[in-house]
Amino acid sequence: MNTFSSKKAPIRVAVTGAAGNIGYALLFRIASGAMFGPNQPVALNLIEIPPGMKALEGVAMELDDCAFPLVTEIVQTDDLSVGFKDVDWALLVGSVPRRQGMERADLLSVNGKVFVGQGKAINDFAKPNVRVLVVGNPCNTNALIAMTSATNIPNEQFFAMTRLDENRAKTQIAQKAGVPVREVSELCVWGNHSPTMYPDFENAKIGRGKATDVILDQAWFRDTFVPTVGQRGKAVIEARGSSSAASAANAVVDTVRDLSTPTRGDIHSVCVISRGEYGTPAGIITSLPIRVDGAGKWRVVEGVKLSEYAKQKIAASNAELLEERSVAFGQLGLSV
Repeated sequence: MNTFSSKKAPIRVAVTGAAGNIGYALLFRIASGAMFGPNQPVALNLIEIPPGMKALEGVAMELDDCAFPLVTEIVQTDDLSVGFKDVDWALLVGSVPRRQGMERADLLSVNGKVFVGQGKAINDFAKPNVRVLVVGNPCNTNALIAMTSATNIPNEQFFAMTRLDENRAKTQIAQKAGVPVREVSELCVWGNHSPTMYPDFENAKIGRGKATDVILDQAWFRDTFVPTVGQRGKAVIEARGSSSAASAANAVVDTVRDLSTPTRGDIHSVCVISRGEYGTPAGIITSLPIRVDGAGKWRVVEGVKLSEYAKQKIAASNAELLEERSVAFGQLGLSV
């Protein structure tokens, strides 16, 4: 166990699937201060399934060997009551991957049971103000299942991740325009974290101007950019033989940091509980543009102008989420 002398209480973070590829890439970023800052101590609750405990032991050994001064405690467990005990953040990274011959309904059924259990454990053992970020796919519906199962935790404290998609989209635009990626802003990814997602190029900016005024090839946006962002995960798997890990972990860090820090000038893509904003179906967890205030409260950005093309793309993605909810909740016996 490492110790860190600070007047600040440590932020306790639970990570499921902690010995997996994303978990492995993520933990060292948290421990180094990339997520909560260089002066914020952290305590790590590392959660694995029983077959992963030996690998988790090795991960914890490596964390120890880094001698991170911010890390106050490392808990290794396959017991959810221990893993979620008194946590401030629950990062639900682990999930069963889709295998050959497995239909999406099968994946929803298998992972749904996992996230019911995790939601109940978070409800019973985490801090009342815990915030939960779901990464394991299908992340929107898994987050909805966990939220529904955590009956005492406010819905506004559950999130699913589309920041990786936002980061991918910004990079595609930056490369097309020949500018540094930091020049791209105001780019929201709407809907489901799936190929149906809509990266909103029409409201994106390059510098102070509209991206569509800098990149004049309008066909590129619809015919190349949108499908490239939607299929990027598949392309990574085809190129490296396994799914995105380091980039996904980086997006987790970006998401938690931005949900913990007042927003200045930009917007963030995060899957949150819908209250019907922009015509989205209320009660689903869907990606919307948000900002965070000085008290750490998020709100959906108002007044974003959407073309008919954008509205159709967003509606199609949200229709997919409604279908996922119907299938998963029917299998699990949950009520909408």
